[in-house]
Amino acid sequence: MNFVRFAVRRVAEMAATLLVASFVVFGAMYLAPGSPASFLLAGRSASPEALASINAQYHLDDPFLVRYFRWLGDMLHGDFGRSITYRTDVSRLLADRLPVTLFLIAMALVVVVVVGLLLGRLAAVRGGTTDSAILVTTTFAVGTPSFVAAVLLQGLFSVRLGWFPSSGAGDGLGDMLWHLTLPAIALALYLIGMLARVTRSAMLEALDSDHVTVARSRGVPERQVIRRHVFRNSLGTVLTTGGLIVSTLLVCTILVETAFSIGGIGQLLELSTTTKDFPTVQAISLIVVALFMIVNLIVDLLLPLVDPRVTLGAREAAV
Repeated sequence: MNFVRFAVRRVAEMAATLLVASFVVFGAMYLAPGSPASFLLAGRSASPEALASINAQYHLDDPFLVRYFRWLGDMLHGDFGRSITYRTDVSRLLADRLPVTLFLIAMALVVVVVVGLLLGRLAAVRGGTTDSAILVTTTFAVGTPSFVAAVLLQGLFSVRLGWFPSSGAGDGLGDMLWHLTLPAIALALYLIGMLARVTRSAMLEALDSDHVTVARSRGVPERQVIRRHVFRNSLGTVLTTGGLIVSTLLVCTILVETAFSIGGIGQLLELSTTTKDFPTVQAISLIVVALFMIVNLIVDLLLPLVDPRVTLGAREAAV
């Protein structure tokens, strides 16, 4: 019952936060210089009638709060408006591009989780030279921004070796996997280093705990000690980092998609920001914020289930 009450409260908090975020997202675009009308006119002079027609079409002359509540109501009904740049419904643009971005993020997340956990576990358990080598490797990974990794990977594996395409998302599952391999690695590199370090630190702390010493003194096999008493007790800390990992993937995909010309919502957001395409930018921004909050909600709900020692709503485990 406590868990249900906690879940309901967190959902209500998320809804309130999303409402505030929607107001910020809607208003932020109007603080930037320029206007959609100036983009549509492309620097040409226009008669007052033509300008009035543009303003009426996009409701640019309405008071700010009127525009906001109209936009919010439309969003709640699945109407994201009409793109100023592409002259089509934003929902259609998102339907065409969002699956590519989600597929890229899913690929990168799999790489981060598998490689990051493996490196962190090896560093904590093996120690010595293995630990030092992994620390050096993860230091390099953490210090390499996604856009730099994208350029380096393109230059080596696309241009010089020709193993992977340098642009595009591909068609079909197999072709998408081939096209998105380098972007996924570029997106995952920094986060692999971060997750490996977090996993290593959490496992080293668990290795020094009393219950691990007791388990070893009772003759429990070392492999079982690592799996049941060390790695399992580290999952709370690792899961907490998972929320930050997904959030970082959502942000960094903009740079990676632009570098590889993938055509997902990341590249769409970059192009729409440049052209002052208000409806598209606002819709994508709100979706990213919503995904970020959903991920954090899931982490909060899973944390007490993964580690019963964690109090509902707490984000850190007492190891």
